[in-house]
Amino acid sequence: MKVLDYDYEALREIGRIVAMARDEMADAVKPGITTKELDDIGARILKEQGAESAPIVMYDFPGATCISVNDIAAHGIPGKYVIQEGDIVNVDVSAVKNGYYSDTGKTVIAGEAKRPEDVRLVEVSLTALEKGLEKVKAGTKVNQIGKAIYAETRKSGFTVIRNLAGHGLGKTLHGEPESISNYFNREENDLLKEGQVIAVETFISTGDEFCIEDERDGWTLYTPNRSLVSQFEHTVVVLKDGYEILTKVEGKESF
Repeated sequence: MKVLDYDYEALREIGRIVAMARDEMADAVKPGITTKELDDIGARILKEQGAESAPIVMYDFPGATCISVNDIAAHGIPGKYVIQEGDIVNVDVSAVKNGYYSDTGKTVIAGEAKRPEDVRLVEVSLTALEKGLEKVKAGTKVNQIGKAIYAETRKSGFTVIRNLAGHGLGKTLHGEPESISNYFNREENDLLKEGQVIAVETFISTGDEFCIEDERDGWTLYTPNRSLVSQFEHTVVVLKDGYEILTKVEGKESF
């Protein structure tokens, strides 16, 4: 999608809204709160800001946001689960306003971490995203993002979930490019274009390289060997010499 000048304010607006919901939800993560209570925070903010939950609008997802805990890699359904001390909690917020979509995610640890490795997992997930974003500029092949993410992840002793990826978006939640992998994928050789809107995200694991769908609910994606997963995600606009982060709140450079 080519973004014209008059589109930028709409994109910044919805980006700011999902970032606000993401950060307030993440700040509320603590032992004793349920994932439904966290989701209610996100739902309230979206409503107050005149936005709608993209998972509900697009897919009739059973929650305003996705909340994935520990070995759940993505699409965790908010519910009665009570967050425990040391849980690794990801909040993933996507929404639409005035026809424009934005998508973002952040992982935090509830209370005190159970192991130093858990803290490191979350840290590497963020630094890997930053390394991937460093490759974003017009004329770069899409697969260079994944190559950078994978290199940062592997040197830190973790791995990536290969069947989850970033994507293009803008006037739809999922657009071109259809996939921005967390590793070097030879098929992702399209060039990034100035004005293109993409969501770059990391799915970093303590062991498993793939996740599988829970057949009971048809949504939850989890690691088969109970490997822990951390995710971070930003929606950005591709610029001639870099990128602009859309999913941030005023006064913050990133998360």
